[in-house]
Amino acid sequence: MIRLFYILTIFFVQFTDKEGSSTIALSPTAMEMRAERGIEIDSLDYAVSPIYLDSIRAIGGKILHTSRWMNGATVNAKNSHKSKFLQCSFVDTVYETRQQQLPGFHKDPPRKKMEVRLSDSIHYGQAQKQLEMYNLLPLHEAGFHGQGIRIGIADGGFANVDSLEAFAPVRSQWLGYTDFTDDTTDIFHKDNTHGALCLSTIVAVHDDYMGAATQAEYYLFRTEEPKTESIKELDNWVAAIEMADSLGLHIVSTSLGYSMFDDDNTDFTYANMNGRTSRGAKAATIAARKGMLLVVAMGNDGNNSWHYLSTPADADSILSVGATNTYKLIAPFSSYGPASDGRVKPEVCAVGSQTALIHPHSNKVSYSDGTSFACPLIAGMAACLWSALPNATNMEIRERIIQSADRYTDPNEQYGYGIPDAWMAYQQQTTAIPSTPLPENTPQKILIEGQLWIRHNGVLYNMMGQKKG
Repeated sequence: MIRLFYILTIFFVQFTDKEGSSTIALSPTAMEMRAERGIEIDSLDYAVSPIYLDSIRAIGGKILHTSRWMNGATVNAKNSHKSKFLQCSFVDTVYETRQQQLPGFHKDPPRKKMEVRLSDSIHYGQAQKQLEMYNLLPLHEAGFHGQGIRIGIADGGFANVDSLEAFAPVRSQWLGYTDFTDDTTDIFHKDNTHGALCLSTIVAVHDDYMGAATQAEYYLFRTEEPKTESIKELDNWVAAIEMADSLGLHIVSTSLGYSMFDDDNTDFTYANMNGRTSRGAKAATIAARKGMLLVVAMGNDGNNSWHYLSTPADADSILSVGATNTYKLIAPFSSYGPASDGRVKPEVCAVGSQTALIHPHSNKVSYSDGTSFACPLIAGMAACLWSALPNATNMEIRERIIQSADRYTDPNEQYGYGIPDAWMAYQQQTTAIPSTPLPENTPQKILIEGQLWIRHNGVLYNMMGQKKG
């Protein structure tokens, strides 16, 4: 017997405006944060038009989630609906983001960018070396462990976080979770370990282990879908970042990255890694303008033919993170910068080779490789620094971290500005600006009217990665 399956498609439907929208999608906490930092409410803070969403539903589309920043909706619909969507006067563009198979159709596992390699053997001790490497312990000794800072973790799943003993001491700091995927397994399912491993580097407390920011509050976002690799996952991530903004989170740590997909026709090129092409990079930049600090893993493709960064690590005004070992040597797998428009990437590095973490199946210390684990270590450091400097802005925290890094005056495509120093960042110490000019094609720091700029390939960028215009 021949079995027939109807193939549905996931679309991103972008609207022309926000007619009929009167809802500001910000919590009281977020509104208070905006007021404290002088960030005005604008059109990006209003929800998408409920009138338009109702019209999309009437055509037959199922709304999966919306994006107020991109002014659109992720919609599950038949292929024949695309032309009907485009006939609507309020629809600007319709993008296909993923083929959606109904039950009964299975694909081969996709190509993932942030692979996990676990080892039960302990090579370097527990968490102390990786925290000492960027000099976080003096901040801890001064009493700053991330208290008052709210961190979001966007990932593919959080196995046993709701029950694991290592998270019990910090469970009262857990703010909640949201699943933006259409995967049927639970967010805490035993197979979804990656997010739990990343989270452990920040908040886990064990007999012989302590995370980087154990007094921070945290919220969990599930955006990565395990059986596919598609642009829809970036749209899931955008929805999560917008929700983080709505909740008033200070920091979001993302150990996910995208460059290649199941559908080769949707692959990004290196030229696309400019912070302005993918919706993920655009959302990351907006988030920075709204007062959040985004910390993003560079990717694990340093040994591959595609050895560049992935998106959203290409966004400006964020911290993209490369991986080293505890001897400060770059991990061979750590993806290369710069961004395709010449901005220094990664911004900083942390331990991502044999990173100590808590395994969610055993509740024991284990070790793993990946920029995935360097990223939350920097997020934890940023939380402690922000806890010590509660009146600082996200850009001030970012700039302090960058300026404290050990290669600040001589960045390159693997280390970026290098390994930051948490205590130096707290004291706002920085390495000296070079007094002699470097070759024109070498990134260098120069002062212009008291402001620090980066010159690379003849173009000037400020510390937020913006070109001098």
